[in-house]
Amino acid sequence: MTGAGGVAVSGASGFIGSAVVAALEADGVQVMRLVRRPTTANNEITWDPDSGQIDSARLEGLDAVVHLAGEGIAAGRWNAERKQRIRQSRVKGTTLLARTLASLVAKPRVMVSGSAMGIYGDRGDDILDEHEPPGNGFLADVGQAWESSADPARQAGIRVVHPRFGMVLHPSGGALERMLPPFRMGLGGHLGNGQQWMSWISRDDAIGVIRSAIALDSLNGPVNASSPNPVRNSEFTKLLGAALHRPAVATVPAFALELMFGELAKEALLASQRMVPARLQAVAYGFKDPELAPTFTKLLSDR
Repeated sequence: MTGAGGVAVSGASGFIGSAVVAALEADGVQVMRLVRRPTTANNEITWDPDSGQIDSARLEGLDAVVHLAGEGIAAGRWNAERKQRIRQSRVKGTTLLARTLASLVAKPRVMVSGSAMGIYGDRGDDILDEHEPPGNGFLADVGQAWESSADPARQAGIRVVHPRFGMVLHPSGGALERMLPPFRMGLGGHLGNGQQWMSWISRDDAIGVIRSAIALDSLNGPVNASSPNPVRNSEFTKLLGAALHRPAVATVPAFALELMFGELAKEALLASQRMVPARLQAVAYGFKDPELAPTFTKLLSDR
């Protein structure tokens, strides 16, 4: 899948990044982890996006770089400071990495630089493939700045892929981990009117998309990293309740969500993004988990 130079991964200890590292290492790939502390092992590279420092010499000769670092958007109610951290954690890190890779003598073939469905904004029932323009709102603005920050690498001739992740599903982290306690208590249910579309992807497929982005020269630019079968929020919650053998009839009104979470509720919990993975389908990517009901059964059967 890769050349002899190996793959560097930022966000390597995170929910997606840790699984990517494990999968690549299982494939026999040499993985270098970008860490924000002094290195303690030969497979680590120090970087500090806030101060603009990175050990660029350790990046020479790599085959690929997978960039997944960034402040979580749903860690708490947004205020001006948190929004600034969300934006800067993406823009500063991507800019530093892209400029550094562009300056190397032995540049990587590809930079896989994460993005997210929030770039489309709240789009109702619109079907969103990669040709659709960005939407409006804070997350859409962040997404555009995030992807544009990789331009130095693009301009240096490095192939840059932006997987626009839908909700990544695995019970060990992310949104699903936070949903499980109330749903197990029978307190789950849809948000607002439940009609908003949810684009989702299993973590196994998220890893598969990243592997494909590394391997396939035909993948370039934005790639919708989501199942070909998005569902409405009401269907998502019904299927999750069924997988847990619990009722999912509660409703959290939109006004209550907005009181609790403010702008975060409108932009993330109530926003509708009906993504289709047109570019993955064009390269015949084979989804391991294309349908939500069997995905929940697979992920939750032993929990």
